[in-house]
Amino acid sequence: MSKHAGATQWFRALTPKPQSRSRLFCFPYAGGGAAIFQDWAQALPPDMEVCAAMLLGRSSRMREPPLTRRSTVVEHLVQAFTFYFDKPFAIFGHSVGALIGFDLARRLRREAGVEPNHMFVSGCHAPHLPDADPPPYNLPDDEFIEYLRRLNGTPRAMLEHQELMALMMPLLRADLEAVSTYTYVDSPPVSCPGSAYGGLRDSAVSREQLAAWREQTTANFILRMFNGNHFFIHQAVPLLTNTLSYELSQLVGEST
Repeated sequence: MSKHAGATQWFRALTPKPQSRSRLFCFPYAGGGAAIFQDWAQALPPDMEVCAAMLLGRSSRMREPPLTRRSTVVEHLVQAFTFYFDKPFAIFGHSVGALIGFDLARRLRREAGVEPNHMFVSGCHAPHLPDADPPPYNLPDDEFIEYLRRLNGTPRAMLEHQELMALMMPLLRADLEAVSTYTYVDSPPVSCPGSAYGGLRDSAVSREQLAAWREQTTANFILRMFNGNHFFIHQAVPLLTNTLSYELSQLVGEST
């Protein structure tokens, strides 16, 4: 497999922009795929190319078993990322995706001496905070579905569709296992600016847990709260993309 083919296997430009000056790499929540960022390609600055992570077990890679260890996921992403060192880049991740993006940023710094221009984390508590809740990935099916129901991100019709949930639960469990089995290792903060986004009605992640991301960067840090629950990225789309556009347009300007 060529270097380019290996890279595009793990990342896909949603709307290819060969002349773009910068890239935004997006990482989805548990069970999510590249499609959740599809509309962002048109809503964000024209000089920004949106690249979505193509993780195993979803989208075009649905037949490939999902990975259950976050370190393994990030290892594959680091290898693929070497193709994208030609332009400045930012990272955005929501929930599980925020932790994957954060780990990727630290690995790129350690192994390639490269950092993103900006790190956006969304709907996720800071990685160094202890998780007081028991791991959800190994709950019995009925309790697992109730856990998903409390997050308010899965349509009721889907939760009540037994055949569909039977297909989705292995992926959801694998993604959540990748989070629950991960051990945080202390490391110097990244030097790029950071933004933490949260939902005002998110029962899973508090404002204080989001604010703790401040400890993970030595540069400027901004905490922004949006109307909505844990999945506010679908409920506050215009404001969210406008906010991202503003912050990313500054990055594009600084990179010229």
